[in-house]
Amino acid sequence: MGKGGGCVPSKKKAPHVIDDTPRDGTGASRNAPIPVEDCADDADVTTSTPIQETVPQPVAKLKILIVFYSMYGHVEGLAKRMKKGVDGVDGVEGVLYRVPETLPIQVLEQMRAPSKDEGIPEITVAELPAADGLLFGFPTRYGCMAAQMKAFFDSTGQLWKEQKLAGKPAGFFVGTGTQGGGQETTAWTAITQLAHHGMLFVPIGYTFGAGMFKMDSIRGGSPYGAGVFAGDGSREPSETELALAEHQGKYMAAVVKRLRS
Repeated sequence: MGKGGGCVPSKKKAPHVIDDTPRDGTGASRNAPIPVEDCADDADVTTSTPIQETVPQPVAKLKILIVFYSMYGHVEGLAKRMKKGVDGVDGVEGVLYRVPETLPIQVLEQMRAPSKDEGIPEITVAELPAADGLLFGFPTRYGCMAAQMKAFFDSTGQLWKEQKLAGKPAGFFVGTGTQGGGQETTAWTAITQLAHHGMLFVPIGYTFGAGMFKMDSIRGGSPYGAGVFAGDGSREPSETELALAEHQGKYMAAVVKRLRS
């Protein structure tokens, strides 16, 4: 080729191409396709995980302790019917307890007091804080709670000191010998026990409806809570008195659920 013609590439030699493909430390292209033999089949790639079925755990029921003292069984009759009312509300359970007796067995025999139902355990102070609600039942002694129930409240000093019962809802039900024997004052004077513990008094008011206005028969109970007339001890609770006790159980259970929701 003549002068000035420049260098012409040979048709037999491949032109030089700059390769700017990113490569790893071994010199292999990072964008290179993965060899087929390095790929596992679908069965190896996919790991089958067994589905774990979640078993729903049972929800613990709210507990209302029905704590009572009953010498001749009248208040106990209300307590048992009250438990039926509590248990009738979904998610709430009533638990019966009696307070310890303070009278010697010889005195109880002279008073012709029947034996206690062994199926109902005695309450201890330590069991109170675990309750979601409390219902206390007792007969009257001159317009105030019986000494046995007062002795039990007097034993709650450590709970009072630590305010372990503060904010817990509580109610009362009572028994008296006569119509003017303290159906209201027995519950009213007991409110002081709740006040010092910071508890919430829950009366039933007139939520029993028409039953609160019945005048065709003798009936215990008041806006403060259910009640029974014992008379000389031979009178049994009437169906109206028992129905009011059942209503109070349902009412307290509903209040406890509302407070816990």
